[in-house]
Amino acid sequence: MRPDILNPLFSEVQSLKGVGPRLNKPLERLKLQRVKDMLYHFPNSFTHRNYRETLDISDVGQHIIIKISVINIRNGHNYRSPLRIIGEDKNGDTVSLIFFGKNAGWAKKQLPMESQRIISGKLEQYGDELQIVHPDHISEYKSDSPQGDSSESQEKPSVPLVEPIYPLSEGITNGRLVQLVKEALAIRPQMEEWIEPSLLKKKEWKSWHESIVDMHSEYNENAHDRLAYDELLANQITMQLVRAEMDNRKCLPIKGDDRLTKMLQLPFEMTGAQKRVIGEIKGDLEQSRPMLRLLQGDVGSGKTIVALMALLQCVESGYQGAFLAPTEILARQHFANLQQILAPLPVNIAILTGRDKGKVREATLMGLADGTIDIIIGTHAIFQEAVTYKNLAMAIIDEQHKFGVSQRLMLTKKGRGVPHLLVMTATPIPRTLALACYGEMDVSQLDELPPGRTPIDTVVMPDSRMDDIIRGLERHLSAGKQAFWVCPLIEQSSSGKAAAEVRAEMLQKHFGDKVGIVHGRMKNQDKDKVMESFVNKEILLLVATTVIEVGVDVPNASLMIVEAADSFGLAQLHQLRGRVGRGSEKSICLLIRSEELSETAHARLSLMRKSNDGFEIAEEDLNLRGAGEMIGTRQSGGSPFQVADDTHVRALLSTAADDAKLLVQRDGGLSGTRGDAVRILLYLFERDAGVATLRSG
Repeated sequence: MRPDILNPLFSEVQSLKGVGPRLNKPLERLKLQRVKDMLYHFPNSFTHRNYRETLDISDVGQHIIIKISVINIRNGHNYRSPLRIIGEDKNGDTVSLIFFGKNAGWAKKQLPMESQRIISGKLEQYGDELQIVHPDHISEYKSDSPQGDSSESQEKPSVPLVEPIYPLSEGITNGRLVQLVKEALAIRPQMEEWIEPSLLKKKEWKSWHESIVDMHSEYNENAHDRLAYDELLANQITMQLVRAEMDNRKCLPIKGDDRLTKMLQLPFEMTGAQKRVIGEIKGDLEQSRPMLRLLQGDVGSGKTIVALMALLQCVESGYQGAFLAPTEILARQHFANLQQILAPLPVNIAILTGRDKGKVREATLMGLADGTIDIIIGTHAIFQEAVTYKNLAMAIIDEQHKFGVSQRLMLTKKGRGVPHLLVMTATPIPRTLALACYGEMDVSQLDELPPGRTPIDTVVMPDSRMDDIIRGLERHLSAGKQAFWVCPLIEQSSSGKAAAEVRAEMLQKHFGDKVGIVHGRMKNQDKDKVMESFVNKEILLLVATTVIEVGVDVPNASLMIVEAADSFGLAQLHQLRGRVGRGSEKSICLLIRSEELSETAHARLSLMRKSNDGFEIAEEDLNLRGAGEMIGTRQSGGSPFQVADDTHVRALLSTAADDAKLLVQRDGGLSGTRGDAVRILLYLFERDAGVATLRSG
């Protein structure tokens, strides 16, 4: 149950004064549905105003507050001309207040002739004239002088000297949002401190109660750091709790006797990295505590063989193993490859995807239930409710970010105990981000490529040489070779970026039915059909969006063309490049860039030319883009953090990880002296539900 102290923060925004149906839509667009969302909706910037008694040309460009008397009103000559209201200060110097469009009628009511008003806005100069376009505040001037006192004493203007400027949506003004945030701040609770006292003192951080106010008053780096640390700490404590819970649960120890692994005849020598990681996984599987391990390996580093060795250890012990692939075509490719490798061994391997129906599906389900199938390879179909296992002891998930948390959790519930879990990714993840996204997992890296793998040459060309590129592609296809052509968009848009549909149409005019297209809006079965045609060499050129980033192995494809390459991130470019170089043929990755390049884009493309090392590229991608663009959440691929930006992740995440370990492993977790405060923190950042579900990895 959520602690009662947080109830005001989780109440709907409709509980705030004046929020009715009219404001609901713009607030929904801004994802402001609860009072808590309002508190964490931080300003983009702040307007700083200076109170002035007289107009001065030296204040041009500044936001000023000044008392004026209205001396003239000039209507526009036609509906396009602005309304000009002339005001003068106490010295008789004038300023023109400019109003465009529908604001004219309202402005006349607010600023009648001979009235005195306090106005605020940005002072500008147009020729010899001082002017303020659309003043942001207009209020009546009231004298508070004692009767008979002729002094200029007046009440202080109600216009704030510092005003936060918030991200907005159509239908809500900044002034209205300022009011709503003030209301939300007024009901914020006082909460016990969850940050370790010595760290709080060292960083000179204020309480949460004060810091949240500071973020809406004027940008305060110290307050932002503190609130970001709260989020990072909640993230890391959740992962430590998941790890601790997993460590306390029992699973089937998988000892193995090496009889199957010794029978395995591989046509190549395994790398030192593969042998090291196989040893790490073997040690995990022999424990009665569930394995929870992330295997990172660049494209072509040999992750599948590592996974196979783990599966064989499982079968040697009399248990079943499951291998989950992100797409049907990739599942079938894994099945074909492993079936060939395992042919001489007494191992029964099967496949189960959404395509399998009738008697074939029934036979597979029966084999899983009675234990005659040792290894199952498939898509999400292998963890549907109808699928039961006799003794599932291990699950391997390939390209885990393609699967949601709940799906992975379903798979872990299929075993007699908690199955050991190995998660694999071909996307090298910088250490900091691995800690942020997979902090509850042990991490293994395949950091060397098998010998004999031909390096891919990377070439960068401007889009002005498109004719030369098409001629080179024609020579490539005429030789019976295959190629990918990747575009950033599906269809033409106002951004001017290359669209796959337009490019495919142009290339089909050149190469006819040798050209196919796949993109994210196509149905899965249609995508798979096109990909199969490409694998079977019925299609020689595949035009695609980044749906092929994690894709099928096509050894005959030795040319990757990426159009508008400067609009992609480094890690994405590296993944796309990894689609080629799978066969013996020398492979090329051609990056087409625009004529005008930003400094960051130039740095990215230069590194792509120089390096084929995915881990080096991932670290540099973090430096160039920031964590916010890179971190993949467990579900959707966006950033797991709302408050913490890339600077906070780099500067504070390790400290949060260490603190979380101490709290969970030494200080009693949620039952220690900090436990109650930490529980409130987890509920504040809605990590409470995650404790139950994140154990799936």
